[in-house]
Amino acid sequence: MLQLKKPLAFIDLETTGVNIGTDRIVEIAIVKILTDGTRSVKRKLVNPEIHIPEGSSDIHGITDEMVKDAPTFKLLAQELKQMLDGCDFAGYNSNRFDIPLLMEEFLRSGVDFDMKNRKLLDVQNIFHKMEPRTLGAAYKFYCSKVLDGAHSAEVDASATLEILEAQIERYPELGNNIDSILKVIGEDQVVDFARRFVMEKGTEVFNFGKFKGRPVADVLKSEPQYYDWMMKGDFPQHTKQKLTEIYTRTLLKKS
Repeated sequence: MLQLKKPLAFIDLETTGVNIGTDRIVEIAIVKILTDGTRSVKRKLVNPEIHIPEGSSDIHGITDEMVKDAPTFKLLAQELKQMLDGCDFAGYNSNRFDIPLLMEEFLRSGVDFDMKNRKLLDVQNIFHKMEPRTLGAAYKFYCSKVLDGAHSAEVDASATLEILEAQIERYPELGNNIDSILKVIGEDQVVDFARRFVMEKGTEVFNFGKFKGRPVADVLKSEPQYYDWMMKGDFPQHTKQKLTEIYTRTLLKKS
């Protein structure tokens, strides 16, 4: 059985698309596990305030008509923040998609959502480390069941929890707590969730473009106009927030 030091929230999103900077949440499900094993579920349809493309609706079954009377994320933000207070996060491909997009929605809503001191456990990373496959295949492999209702946020989040529980039984070397699992599979050093920057030897470096591999602070010193270009560009808000933190820190060192 999974041993927790703090609550663990399994998060799954259905969205208008896969662009972290511009797409929006249309459904969110949170399966929250307390330290005593008690679980609670919150599922909400969300009005994204933009059109849901047919290609996305074909995947998750949610249409403009279904969410036209649903609350916007801004109206739900405080309720979600309260439920997630003090939680570590888990999900399937969540470190690269669900958490980054969720953070973008909080930032757009003007809600300060603190990610410090939270562990991020992406169950897909365990699966790829041990048995590289998809969510449906993972569910069949670990739980010996067919995943009915895939791409329903609550079904996917609940299935991910079941997969994790089966994984810690199958792989004793993982241990049964978040720290021991992350020690085996590795813990992402996240700078910005869109991964425009990455950490190398304790320093933020660019992970794209003409300055890829160069320290962000060094580039901002020699090419300050690059900061302005990124801030005006179509980059996620969280990327811009982290860029500003590095830029401000760089200016303080110069003064």
